[in-house]
Amino acid sequence: MALALRARGHRVSFLAPEQHGPWVRPTGLPFTGLPADEAVLRDPDLWHPTRGFGVVWRATRPAMARIVPFIEALPREEPCTLLVHPLALPEADLCRVAHPGVKIAAAYLAPANLMTVHDPLMVGPWRVPAWVPLSARRAFWRWVGRRFIDPVALADVNAARTAHGLPPVPSLMDWIAAVPDVSLTLFPDWFAPTQPDWPQPLVRGDFPLFDPNADATLSADLQAFLQAGPPPLVFTHGTGNTQAAAYFRDAFAAATRLGRRAVFLTPHREQVPADLPPSMLWQDYVPLRALLPHAAALVHHGGIGTTAEALRAGAPQLVVPLAHDQFDNGARVTALGVAASLPATRLNERRLVRALGDLLGAPGLAERTRAVAGRFQPGAGIDRMCDVLTSRSRTPDAPPAPRFP
Repeated sequence: MALALRARGHRVSFLAPEQHGPWVRPTGLPFTGLPADEAVLRDPDLWHPTRGFGVVWRATRPAMARIVPFIEALPREEPCTLLVHPLALPEADLCRVAHPGVKIAAAYLAPANLMTVHDPLMVGPWRVPAWVPLSARRAFWRWVGRRFIDPVALADVNAARTAHGLPPVPSLMDWIAAVPDVSLTLFPDWFAPTQPDWPQPLVRGDFPLFDPNADATLSADLQAFLQAGPPPLVFTHGTGNTQAAAYFRDAFAAATRLGRRAVFLTPHREQVPADLPPSMLWQDYVPLRALLPHAAALVHHGGIGTTAEALRAGAPQLVVPLAHDQFDNGARVTALGVAASLPATRLNERRLVRALGDLLGAPGLAERTRAVAGRFQPGAGIDRMCDVLTSRSRTPDAPPAPRFP
C-alpha cells in the first residue's frame, strides 16, 4: 500500500518495529524504527487465549508512544493520513490534538479484529451456537471488555488522554471502534463477509501478500529434498513462536507414523528433534510462496498471513491455533472446505495423525483448494484503499498531497 501511494505521488513515512527495517529500507521508503523487545516472545502467556492480549498490549506501548511526537513534528498545515493497526488507535486519536486535520484509517488484518455479535462467532476455541440471541451476545462482549480488556488497557489510555487534555473514556472496546474516520479490511469479502455491526465507513481490501523477494529461489538443499520424493507435509507454528518444541515433537512423530516426508520451518533449531532421517528436513526460513506449491499440506498456527499464503497456493491446511485471531481463521478455512482445525491445547501424536488422515483423504479436496486459489487477483483492492486514503474528507480544501505515516 505504501508503494502504491508513493507511485501516486504522495509522500509516505513508514513506522514499524525496528526488526522490519531490512524489508522496508530497500524499497526507499522513509523508515522510522520503533522499539520492540523480543523478550516478549519468551513470555508463556503470549499464546494464551485470554492472557495473550495483556502481553501484546504491554509489549506494544513503547512503540505506540512514538507515534504522537512523530505527528507533532509535522507541519500543522500539512494534510496527513494515519493508517494504523487497531492497537495504535488510542495514540492516533491523541494526534488530533496537535494535528486537528489528521485523518485516521484503521487497518484490520483479520476478521477477528472486528468485534461482532453475528455468525460465525468464535470466542477463542469455542463457537457460539447460532441460537444464542443477539442481546446475550452483546452482553457477553460487554463482560469480556470489563473482565479482560479494560483492566489491562484502560488506565494507560486514560492517563495519556488526560495528559493531552482529553476526557477519559469509560470502556475501550466501544470507544476504539469509533476512533477511525474510515476502516479497511486487509482480507476479502469471500473470506469474511461484511457484518452489520462492523464500523462504517468500511472499505473492503484483500490479503496484503507483499513479497520483498518475489524472485527468490529455494535453497539447493531444499530443492534436492523436494526432488527426492513425493510432496512433503510442511510444519510451522509461526516465526515468532519460541515455545513450539512439543508441537514439533508431535509433528515428527505423526509424519513418521504416516510414512510422510516432512519439512519443519522455524528459526529456532533447538525446537526440532535433533536427529532427522533423510525423509525430513529443517529450514530456518523459506518463503511460503515458493514452498507451498510443492507441499502435500501445511500444518500451522493459523496466523492470517500464513493462512492466506496457503489459500493462494491451493495447499490443504491443518490449523493448530493457539490464541488471538487464529481460532477464527481456522474456522473460516474449514468452512471453505480446504482445511481442518485442531486446537493446540488438544494436540498430540494420535490426534494429529487422525486429523491429517481425514484432511488429506477428504473427497474433492483438490478441486476446492484450486477453486479458492483461483479467487486471488494480484493487487486486488489496492486502488480502492488508496482512493479512500487520499480522499481529504476531513479537510475542506485540497492542499498539497498528504503525507502517510
